[in-house]
Amino acid sequence: MAEKKSVKPASPKGKKDKQEKVDEQKPVAVEPDVKVPSRLGIFYNKEIVPALKKKFEYSSIMQVPKLDKIVVNMGVGAAVTDPKILEEAVRDLEAITGQKSTVRKSKKAISNFKLREGMSIGAKVTLRSNRMYEFLDRLINIALPRVRDFRGLSDKSFDGRGNYTLGIKEQMIFPEINAEKITKVLGMDITLVTTAKSDNEAYELLIAFGFPFRKKELR
Repeated sequence: MAEKKSVKPASPKGKKDKQEKVDEQKPVAVEPDVKVPSRLGIFYNKEIVPALKKKFEYSSIMQVPKLDKIVVNMGVGAAVTDPKILEEAVRDLEAITGQKSTVRKSKKAISNFKLREGMSIGAKVTLRSNRMYEFLDRLINIALPRVRDFRGLSDKSFDGRGNYTLGIKEQMIFPEINAEKITKVLGMDITLVTTAKSDNEAYELLIAFGFPFRKKELR
């Protein structure tokens, strides 16, 4: 008696081709642009680190000061009487920095200013890594040169711990802001926090980045 051979059922015609087409249409994961090294970030590693290591005679590159973060703070006292001004400040700050801001609230009440504890009176953004370098690049090369009668920054605004703060009177110096659409001119404070152990080291770090100081007095 002849032995029966088992035969596997053939797959439906065209099923394999369809599956291959489906696989080809699967989305490919793409790294976000923010992870692409920034121009100033690359410049710091390749140029600034070796230069400062030699200048201060550090024994290790780990001793070279670096920019840790940039804090952009926009106080809006007028928001006490007009909350819409705070909304505009938040919108402008996020456009300038490219990052979502946090609303700052008053810690105590001041009756003379009609200020109650817990009222929203400002907005703040803390920038790190690539966004920090990208903001610094735009600040140095685009925004500050647009300040009227700009003659350089003072080197007297260090805090004694290697951090530097500068004040901006008008948000309009940033190209992201359309001057025709703003209803109130708003200023901001920009604090550059470094790992430097002295103001002199921080000064040399910022100079290396191209910070436009008026003159060198910190020695």
